[in-house]
Amino acid sequence: MLDRLPFLVGLRYVRAKRRNHFISFISLISMLGLTLGVTVLILVLSVMNGFDHELRTRILGMVPHTKIEYQPGLIEWETLADRLMERDRVIGVAPYVEQQGMFSAGGQNQGAMVTGIDPAWEEQVSIVGQHMREGALEDLAPGEWNVVLGSILANRLRVGVGDRVTLLVPEASITPAGVFPRLKRFTVSGIFSVGADLDGSLAYANIEDMQTLARLGDAIGGLRVELDDLFVAGSETQAIVNDLGPGYVGRDWTFTQGSLFQAIQMEKRMIGLLLTVIVAVAAFNIVSTLVMVVTDKRADIAILRTIGATPRSIMGIFIVQGLTIGLIGIALGVLAGVVLALTISDLVAWFEATFGIQFLDAGVYFVSHLPSRLLFDDIRDIVLAAFGLTFLSTLYPAWRAARVQPADVLRYE
Repeated sequence: MLDRLPFLVGLRYVRAKRRNHFISFISLISMLGLTLGVTVLILVLSVMNGFDHELRTRILGMVPHTKIEYQPGLIEWETLADRLMERDRVIGVAPYVEQQGMFSAGGQNQGAMVTGIDPAWEEQVSIVGQHMREGALEDLAPGEWNVVLGSILANRLRVGVGDRVTLLVPEASITPAGVFPRLKRFTVSGIFSVGADLDGSLAYANIEDMQTLARLGDAIGGLRVELDDLFVAGSETQAIVNDLGPGYVGRDWTFTQGSLFQAIQMEKRMIGLLLTVIVAVAAFNIVSTLVMVVTDKRADIAILRTIGATPRSIMGIFIVQGLTIGLIGIALGVLAGVVLALTISDLVAWFEATFGIQFLDAGVYFVSHLPSRLLFDDIRDIVLAAFGLTFLSTLYPAWRAARVQPADVLRYE
């Protein structure tokens, strides 16, 4: 019987109505504090995971993992592409010609990076073909001078499929009449939308048209390379360059998007740390609860000691009581956090549609919706951390209860 004493008495103390309602109130506040802390921690980490996932799948799905270039340009690029595809880490290769320029239409001007692509090769290294809102990449036929714009870029230029836009490139043409900027008229044949800020800064044209515009002849700007693991892009790029020899230059995705990825990772760690402090504060509220319970139950503790309960059993009673309060709070927090993490994207979308408010503008942020991605590892770590803090918060009150001397308490009873 005495072996089961800590569990029986500890659980009874949790269920019993108290003469001192303030103690019950503090217990409730401790439990709700843990629930709120765990809920917020799961929700926020899920949102940060969502941003991280969107960065990998959307932005890094549009931005090449690495680029291989050769000055002044690659001529027999098919041979080089076959050579790169023989590498274990390489899963896709596509040629490109890049040209920075400014689009103009109806008095609206907007800068953008225009990439000349071969639609037959592009699907190996980019997800743009999967996010075409209007038209298709196959419409980028050579000699047609068609262009595919991002949705934000098209909105800023106020153009749609079939409209004409003028591209001004930062190179001058010398004619008998003087020096003029180089201009070329394109027809908008498609609009893509990946829900990121890249929709406002990217455009695609046929690679042969861009070769003509850039005056490269049969040369291309370089090869875009897709890897099986984007986190090995740095080492793999260096290995490719070393293997190809002098004159080749490699640039991986960290040159353009690495700082954003690192910022998200740092924010996730810092927010997780700060929210863990909230959980710690809620957990240590259990200390005050149990200290008051120990004071209130001094006579009960003395009686238990006189019938044979050991100090260890007395400690166990209050550890069980504190852990029960904590586990209930943690369980409710996990339940609420999981439900919110799975529905927060839909809730925010509904709120935006109902009240006409846009929380995330892809022109400012890199996504246009609030992403959420629930990971079991995060839930496990949160539960273990909250449980550990709850256990630590029970030790001091339980130790004080074990030091109660029966003779001192029962002397005047």
